[in-house]
Amino acid sequence: MKALFIMNPISGAVKKSGIPKLIDKYIDQEKFEYKIRYTEYAGHAEAIAREATEKGIDVVVAVGGDGTINEVGRALIHTSTAMAILPCGSGNGLARHLSIPVNIRKSIDILNQCQIHELDYCTINDHPFFCTCGIGFDAFISQKFAESRRRGPLKYVEEVLVEGLRYQPERYTIEDETGRHRYEAYLVTCANASQYGNNAYIAPQASMSDGLLDIIIMEPFGIMDAAQVSFDLMNKTLGKSSKVKTFKAPRVVIHRKDVGPVHYDGDPMIMGEELEVTVKEHGIKMVCNTDAEDASKLEPNMLQNAVSELLNDFSDMHSNLRHQGRNMMAFNKRLWRKLTK
Repeated sequence: MKALFIMNPISGAVKKSGIPKLIDKYIDQEKFEYKIRYTEYAGHAEAIAREATEKGIDVVVAVGGDGTINEVGRALIHTSTAMAILPCGSGNGLARHLSIPVNIRKSIDILNQCQIHELDYCTINDHPFFCTCGIGFDAFISQKFAESRRRGPLKYVEEVLVEGLRYQPERYTIEDETGRHRYEAYLVTCANASQYGNNAYIAPQASMSDGLLDIIIMEPFGIMDAAQVSFDLMNKTLGKSSKVKTFKAPRVVIHRKDVGPVHYDGDPMIMGEELEVTVKEHGIKMVCNTDAEDASKLEPNMLQNAVSELLNDFSDMHSNLRHQGRNMMAFNKRLWRKLTK
């Protein structure tokens, strides 16, 4: 089989200089004839992958994070070329959903097994995505994260701490086959896979082979609810929260008041007042890990540890905070300094 590795040299916080040697050492060279190409600019991965489909490459391997995976994947939809993943981005949401370890040697082992499945992908206003898309707070944070020079899960925690409590909810109308429904919401996420990345499970029950979106509507909540919502996000129990509504649909249209940010697979974009999100069933071939359990059980996770520490601090300090009337932004910044010592 012919395999092409497309490597984004700057995605995430992982150094990639040693990856070519690992590929050469551990890939099954009796099964694969392979080449490696490096991306040079935004959109280059898509162009390289599209060229690969025209040349009849069997497997294109995305070496990077969810942004690189999105670029590669949208070139491979509805083709005979399969996508594999060596995850080394900031969140690795799709890889974790597919139980592909972030350990490069172990992910090469998954490639060597080469178990290919036809999975669903989705579109938002005709832009393909594979993991999640969203509007509201998560789109806002994605935009802030993309603008930052620093990457990694702790940067994500910082943005949530500093910006979260001053973000104002918006009003949305969501239309599906059952009718139109109005919500005031902190965020609306449409999920094809279970998590944002870093084992933050926005849609624990999501499947990439059921032909359905998981729609998550997070209603406004106060500081007392924030700790529980954070806990539920990291423990696959978000659906039990009284502040969260969920349903499934093959297609939704979301109406909002103004043009604003959205994200798909973590990448931000400005879109209009009407957003159409649709599932495309069995539209992409992907190399999956069919033997392993959930990758979150296999890999240590910095963000999960950071959130656990944050919740412990919050529990210990909340009574003093309530009585002394401290400024919440100062409190969040102090927690961030403590978290990064």
